[in-house]
Amino acid sequence: MNPHFKQIVIVILSIFLLSCSSDETKSEIAVTPDPIIPPVTQVPPTNTISKTVNYLALGDSYTIGQSVCETCRYPEQLKASLKAIYPQTNFSLKVIATTGWTTTNLISAINNQSLEANYDLVTLLIGVNNQYQGKNFSIYENEFPELVNKAITLAKGDKKNVIVISIPDYAYTPFGTIQMQGQGTRISTEIAQYNTFAENYCKENGVVFVSITDITQKGIESPGLVAGDGLHPSKQAYTLFTERILPKVKMVLQD
Repeated sequence: MNPHFKQIVIVILSIFLLSCSSDETKSEIAVTPDPIIPPVTQVPPTNTISKTVNYLALGDSYTIGQSVCETCRYPEQLKASLKAIYPQTNFSLKVIATTGWTTTNLISAINNQSLEANYDLVTLLIGVNNQYQGKNFSIYENEFPELVNKAITLAKGDKKNVIVISIPDYAYTPFGTIQMQGQGTRISTEIAQYNTFAENYCKENGVVFVSITDITQKGIESPGLVAGDGLHPSKQAYTLFTERILPKVKMVLQD
């Protein structure tokens, strides 16, 4: 065989073999399946808390809802709002409050009742009658912390389950402006003193404090915020209280 022809044949065979090898590699690559990655299942959030929530509301006329219907007062509105958010949960509400009560009266009432320490939520709003009746401020300084500690004990011993609510300012009501004969500045100053003490105590001890006082200070410019007696909050005002308290309560229940 001609040597040149032999070299040509070898070259042609080499090219053919390389081509076949490349096609086989491409074929192997083409048929290799891509790895299957299962989709991530997103679980939608649900409004779920304990099946039963026991709520205790402690206070005075602002808690009992003087001059408004029973379902108009803020503890009842709060309960209704929670039921709407958590329809699968049963809510029980116990109110210990009476018009005219001071911190001393509330302590006595709690001590005289056989209360179980099984409440998932306890709210406390007290002090206006200490101010109105001209009690020495030192009484509040001593008894407010005692009431907060009683509330914590009743709230399963967990301070995270307790919410303290500020004292409304009745200087901004027809009673405050007419009956108190120009004493509005004194009333507001003294109530601010009570609220400042309560708020500072709560901050220092890790207890939630919700201020609603500014809502009641619109009572003159927005008469609808005052009940028919010219002194206490109306249903509308209690609705605004509830809207401000509700986010804090949701955090308590979902913790």
